[in-house]
Amino acid sequence: MPQPLLNVTQLAKSFSGIWALKSAQLTVQRGEIHALLGENGAGKSTLLKALAGAQPQTRGEIWFNGEVLPLNDSPVERQNKGIITIYQEFNLLPNMTVAQNMLLGREPRKGKWMIDEKTLNQEAQTVLDYLQLKVAPTTAVARLSVAQQQMVEIARALTLNAKLIIMDEPSAALSDSEVESLHRVVRELKARGVSIIYVTHRLHEVFQICGRFTVFQDGRFTGTGAVAQTDVTQLIRLMVGRDVAFNRRPARDTHHQHRPVRLHVSGLCRDKPPMDPSGIALHDISFQVHEGEVLGIAGLVGAGRTEIARCLFGADPFSAGTFLLDGQPYQPRDPLHALAQGIALVPEDRKKEGAVLGLSVRENISLSSLDSLLHWGSFVDPRKEDRLISRYQQALQIKMASSALAVRKLSGGNQQKVILARCMALNPRVLIVDEPTRGIDVGTKSEVHQVLFAMAQQGVAVIVISSDLPEVMAVADRIITLSEGRVSGEIHGDEATEERLMTMMAIHHQSRNAA
Repeated sequence: MPQPLLNVTQLAKSFSGIWALKSAQLTVQRGEIHALLGENGAGKSTLLKALAGAQPQTRGEIWFNGEVLPLNDSPVERQNKGIITIYQEFNLLPNMTVAQNMLLGREPRKGKWMIDEKTLNQEAQTVLDYLQLKVAPTTAVARLSVAQQQMVEIARALTLNAKLIIMDEPSAALSDSEVESLHRVVRELKARGVSIIYVTHRLHEVFQICGRFTVFQDGRFTGTGAVAQTDVTQLIRLMVGRDVAFNRRPARDTHHQHRPVRLHVSGLCRDKPPMDPSGIALHDISFQVHEGEVLGIAGLVGAGRTEIARCLFGADPFSAGTFLLDGQPYQPRDPLHALAQGIALVPEDRKKEGAVLGLSVRENISLSSLDSLLHWGSFVDPRKEDRLISRYQQALQIKMASSALAVRKLSGGNQQKVILARCMALNPRVLIVDEPTRGIDVGTKSEVHQVLFAMAQQGVAVIVISSDLPEVMAVADRIITLSEGRVSGEIHGDEATEERLMTMMAIHHQSRNAA
């Protein structure tokens, strides 16, 4: 058998006595797409940082291209050796253009000091065309959607001379068409002899694109093998040590729509931001969600899903619309007002808009519930706070060494759980969750869904926005679809199929093109 490109042996990493990795093993052949799987907190991100040179391992060896990698290698030195990492959390400079981010530090120059902007943009455009990404190279990254930023990260990796590309949840923020484009690029890279480590919680992707897999659980290697010789059930058992049921929500009483309307939205309009070429306008959005109902909102990237959530939460301005909350007028002025009225939002971008990365897990969860934790009206009661933290740590299985740990030190999925816990602790009247399980492993995804069901049973109106159609169908009593900033259809959850939803999401776009 030929010498592997990468061979990791008995790798371990300790943080202040806490072992994030205990005995990691990973072998990747040349020109192979290799799935790296495991629950949040299993040690995947720690391994990736060790491979990238961002965090040296405590013990063990990393063999790459026939040589042992030195512990003191910097990320730049690892890149020069051909190891390129695309992290789950973006590493883009928002105030610079797409082209400047893609070729940062490697810009073509006129003479010694001047950057050749024309050549820079041309080289970037070539890669963007290859990825079929319709974004101008001169666009500022801050104006891009989450999905577009992810594709720019991939575009930047393609400009480097990579032997091994590590992709940490590369499809989490992409639409189905963008995932198809990503998979096309990954297969072409494989054909060129480039190896790919593909980290994903979407297990169907493993069977679509990967040849072999390796699984970690609690920082330990638990198994490896050929994808063609396994199935989803076996992978889940290796990941979580148990079988996981991921079922649709039990059929609800058809009379649930006769329950009181919790939130009524009528004629919501939002102008396209003049300084944001990728901004989305909203046109006459009207819907209602009942007490104890889970309403799903589905749509392709650019349909306006996140924009609706932000308008309802008072985070973005809107040009028209009337709102009733439990029959009383509600005006989304700003997020603080929305929270005071009982409307909570789990945002799509947890890093920028959700978690306060410098604060502890404890502070993040209790941040919005301090009024209910006060003792003598002025001081936070630590016993009440302990009970609050313990309740949601157990409910969401948040993996952390201590609640005093800074949120930035948690895995991406565990950061998402902390934000979800903070919103749940508010006991809101309306809970809006935008991509609630993005970056969350398959075992915990089912647990999060059960928490959403429980909140609905307590009378909370839950609005679930997700690009994962199976997730929308699994949780929603009723689903509305969006297309180009307009409501394009509505269907009962029990009647929904992926084919019907895709048709509803595309029908308005098709009719407009036909016109």
